[in-house]
Amino acid sequence: MRTFKTESKKLLDLMINSIYTNREIFLRELISNASDAVDKLHFKDLADPSVDLGQTELSIRVGFDKDARTITISDTGIGMTAEELDRNLGTIAHSGSQEFKAALAGDDEADGAKSTAEIIGQFGVGFYSAFMVAKKVRVVSRAFGSDEANVWESDGMAGYAVSACDADVLLYGRTWGTDVVLTLRDNAGEEDYDEYLSEWKLRELISKYSNYVRYPIQMEVTHSREKPAPDPKPDDYKPEWEDYTELETINSMTPIWRRKKADVSDKEYADFYEQTFHDYNGPARTFTLHAEGTLEYDALLFIPSEAPFDLYSRDYEKGLELYSSNVLIQEKCADLLPDYYNFVRGVVDSADISLNISRETLQQTRQLKAMAKRIEKKITSELQDMRDNAREDYEKFFDHFGRGLKYGIYASYGMKKDDLADLLLFWSAKQGKQVTLAEYAAAMPEGQKAIYYAAGDDRDRLEKMPVVKSVLEHGYDVLLMTQDVDEFCLMSMQNYVWMPAADIADADIADADAHEAPEPKTIEFKNVASGDLDLASDEEKKQAEETADANKALLDAMKAALGDSVNKVAVSPLETEAPAVISAEGPVSLEMERVLSEGPEGTPQVGAQRVLELNASHPVFEKLKAAQEAGDTDKLNLMSSLLLDQALLMAGLEVKDPVAFAQNVCKLMALPCGWARLPPRRAARITRGFVVGNPGFPERHPSGSRRASSRAVPGSGH
Repeated sequence: MRTFKTESKKLLDLMINSIYTNREIFLRELISNASDAVDKLHFKDLADPSVDLGQTELSIRVGFDKDARTITISDTGIGMTAEELDRNLGTIAHSGSQEFKAALAGDDEADGAKSTAEIIGQFGVGFYSAFMVAKKVRVVSRAFGSDEANVWESDGMAGYAVSACDADVLLYGRTWGTDVVLTLRDNAGEEDYDEYLSEWKLRELISKYSNYVRYPIQMEVTHSREKPAPDPKPDDYKPEWEDYTELETINSMTPIWRRKKADVSDKEYADFYEQTFHDYNGPARTFTLHAEGTLEYDALLFIPSEAPFDLYSRDYEKGLELYSSNVLIQEKCADLLPDYYNFVRGVVDSADISLNISRETLQQTRQLKAMAKRIEKKITSELQDMRDNAREDYEKFFDHFGRGLKYGIYASYGMKKDDLADLLLFWSAKQGKQVTLAEYAAAMPEGQKAIYYAAGDDRDRLEKMPVVKSVLEHGYDVLLMTQDVDEFCLMSMQNYVWMPAADIADADIADADAHEAPEPKTIEFKNVASGDLDLASDEEKKQAEETADANKALLDAMKAALGDSVNKVAVSPLETEAPAVISAEGPVSLEMERVLSEGPEGTPQVGAQRVLELNASHPVFEKLKAAQEAGDTDKLNLMSSLLLDQALLMAGLEVKDPVAFAQNVCKLMALPCGWARLPPRRAARITRGFVVGNPGFPERHPSGSRRASSRAVPGSGH
C-alpha cells in the first residue's frame, strides 16, 4: 500500500466535501477524462505515421451493475502505464491533460494536427469527484502499444495501490484504453446513491452535461418489442412483449453552434430550441455569434416567440447555457445577459474561459464581461433589424417583452437610454398604431417642442380624456401609455435625442459631401395631465389670468371646500369640452401616484400635487360664480365636490369617497325641476342640508314635512 503525497489525504477530503456543489457532476468529469484520453490517441494517430488505428472506433462506454452497485466508464483512449497511473492519479492536482496541452503548444512539428485536439482537463482534480458517490474506485488501464495492463485502486481514505493485472482484463475485448469502476456508497438517511444505478438517470446526466463531447458515448439501452406470434396462431392468442438491450449512442457529439449557419436549416435550429429549452412555440428569431482573438467563443441565441409564464416573477432565472470545450459548465450563466435581455435563450461555448477548480464557475469576471458586452450588442443589433425589416414580428415581440426593455432604462437611472430608447414602442393616438420615439419625432409638425403622452391603465379611456382630445385638436400626437413602468421609464430618460435623417435630393447626391449632417434634437417629454403643456396662445394665457384674478374669491372658496384633496383650484388656459380637469404639479404625476399606491402594504405613500383646473368657457363655471356671489356655500360645496370627482374619474383615478360621490349625485338628481333657475336665496333654502358628504335629503320642518316640497316651485310645472 502506497500513501498519498504529503497532506494529500486532507486535500482529497477537502475536494470531495468542499470544492463541488453538485455531486452528479462526477459523471461529467469522468467522461471528460475519457474524452481527453481518446483525443490524445486520435492526435497520436494523426501526428505519428507509425500509428495506424484503421477503422477502430474511438468511443466512450458507460454501464452499470445494480447487483454489484457499480458504474463503469470505459474508453478506447491512449491508456496509462503503471508509472502514469501513479503520477496522474496518485498526485492530486497533477493534470496529464494540461501537461499534454503544454507539450503540444511547444511542438512546432505538430502544427497540422493541433486543431484536432480538444483537450478538456485543466486541473487534475476532476477524477477525484468520483469519491463523492463511490466508496471505492478501481482503474484498469492498458497503454496503447503496451502488452501490460495495470490497476489503480483506492477508497479515497488511507491511500492507493497500483499493481499489474491480466493484459486481457479490459472490458469488451479492448487491447488498450481504460476502465474506471466505481463501487457506490451505501445509502444513508437522505443520501440516496441508488439513483445512479438506473439507465434513465445515467442517460439524463450524459445528455445534460456531455451531450456535445466529440466522441460517441454509448450505453446498453433497454427497449421493448412484441414477441413473434406462433404459427399457426391460436384464436385466443394475446400478443406478448419482451425487453431487450441494444447498444446506442447517447450524445449528439457535434454541437449545432459549431456548424456554419449556411449548413443548418431553420428546422434544425427550431428542433434544437424546442428540445433544449422545452418551448414548443418555436423561436421568433435565431442568430449566431462567432468571436475570434484572445478570447474565442461561439454563441447560438434565440428570441422566444412568447414570454414564459414566470418571466416577470422573482423566481425567474435568466442566463445562457455555458459550455467549455463542448462540456456544460453552467445551465444558466446569468452574467452573460443584462436584466433587460433576460428573455434571450441560448448557448455559449468557449475553450478559452478560465474555470475554477470545480469547473462550475469562472475565475475571471473580465472574460465574462467581454463576452457579455459582445452578446448584448449582438442582441440589440438583431432587435433593430427585426424592428426595421419585420415590423409585425417585432410588435408581437414587444407585446411580450417590451416591459423589460422599459424597466432596463428605469433600473439604470437612464444610463441605458441610448441603447434601448429606439427599441421602445408606444401607441399613437393620432396614427392609431404603435410607433417608435424616432417615428413620433419625425412626424412632429413645425413648432412642436415636446413629446406628449398620457399615462393610465386603459387605452380607450385615455383616448377619451378631454385634455388628450384638446392636444390632438392642436395638431399634436399623443402617446398612450398603459403599463405601470411607462412613466417611470420616461422620467429616467428625461428627454429623447432624435437624429433627423439627412434630406438630400437626387440632384444633389453628387454634392452630398457638401451637405452638413443634421444636428441631433433634444426633445423633452410632457404628460398631458401635467398642467404645463404650453399649448395656449399668449392671448388665452392672459385671458385665463384675468379670469382667475376676477374670480379669486370663487377659487379660494372652492379650495376651502375641497380641503387637502387639491393643492389649488385654477383657471385653465387650455379649453376642453369638460367643465374641469385634474392635473398635477411637481415631479409626481397622477399616474405615478396610482401606481405607487398599489405597492406593498407599508410602502410610504407618495401623492401628486393635484390642481383642479376650471374651464371658464363652460356653463358650469357661470353656475359656480352665481352660487359664490349669492353666498350659497352649500351649493358651491356640492358642485365643487362633484367637479373634482368627475375630473378624477375622467383621469382614471379613484374618488376619495365613492359613497359620498354617489350620494351627492343623488342629491343633485333629487332637486326639483327648475332648481337651477330659482333666485339664489330661494335655491339656497332648498339646498340647505346638502353639505358635501351629508347623506340626508332636504331638511324637514319640526312638524316633519319637507320644506322643499311643501310648496310648488315656480317654473317647475308643479
